[in-house]
Amino acid sequence: MILTVTMNPSIDIAYIMDSFVPDQVNRVKEIHKTAGGKGLNVTRILKKTGNKVLATGLTGGKNGEFLKEQLDHAGVLSDFYEIKGDTRNCIAILHEGKQTEILEAGPAVSQEEYAGFIDHFQMLVQRCAAAVFSGTPPRGIEDDCYACLTEIAKKYSVPVILDCSGAPFLKALKSEYKPDAVKPNIHELQDLLNREISKDPECLKEALSEKIFDGIAWIVVSLGADGCFAKHHDTFYTVKIPKISVISPVGSGDATVAGIAAGIVKGMNDEELLKHANTLGMLNAQEKETGTVNLDHYDSLYRQIIVTKV
Repeated sequence: MILTVTMNPSIDIAYIMDSFVPDQVNRVKEIHKTAGGKGLNVTRILKKTGNKVLATGLTGGKNGEFLKEQLDHAGVLSDFYEIKGDTRNCIAILHEGKQTEILEAGPAVSQEEYAGFIDHFQMLVQRCAAAVFSGTPPRGIEDDCYACLTEIAKKYSVPVILDCSGAPFLKALKSEYKPDAVKPNIHELQDLLNREISKDPECLKEALSEKIFDGIAWIVVSLGADGCFAKHHDTFYTVKIPKISVISPVGSGDATVAGIAAGIVKGMNDEELLKHANTLGMLNAQEKETGTVNLDHYDSLYRQIIVTKV
């Protein structure tokens, strides 16, 4: 079973509108509410692709109850830790091919609640084959959150896949206990190393050879429509993907993370893992709903991906 951790989940509310004009009355044409957060996108993709998955994290209030009901309805196993604060809402206004997002910060978490979650996580991770940490921790939790969770997972020899940015990412990379796989995009990689990085393979090889990445088995840098660049131990790869009709790229990185996690658990070879992960990312981009894929198109896309050692 793969454990997904979403420290600051949300109720994702999508308002679909013909147009959106600030400072005027705008009427919603269609509305969708789903259990949201990067980790829950990963969860849904894993479930859809036949993996046993358990979702955990922090939830609270009426929104937290709604989130768990949504997951139950989708047949997703979950075991969240309850906090006093109410789970946040995140609103996306979809209009004229554009997307305007309004994101709540979410509840502040007390030190007592965080300590309770650490114990809860330790109980769950012992019986899992991998742990996936996604997204930015909520207010009240220190930047070393993922470093601490990784240390616990390593105590039970559970591989860790990490997808975050900023200070929590930096702390995790500098920790004695390293994640097994990370998936920054090109912008997150630039922020981490504090310099411009082009998509040129030689430039990316130099970036991923930085000392800060020592001890991390898999580094997968997503490059949008240009596919990805990856490093597994001492071997580098370019991954070229076919052109597709994109409906919404939101959540495609999370789908890729799900593919990486499944690939590690199933013992896929390098080419299989990279093709599987990128196929799921493309399939998500072809759907209106975040965190979903149509597997009818899987084989066709998979065969068109080109993985090359560099």
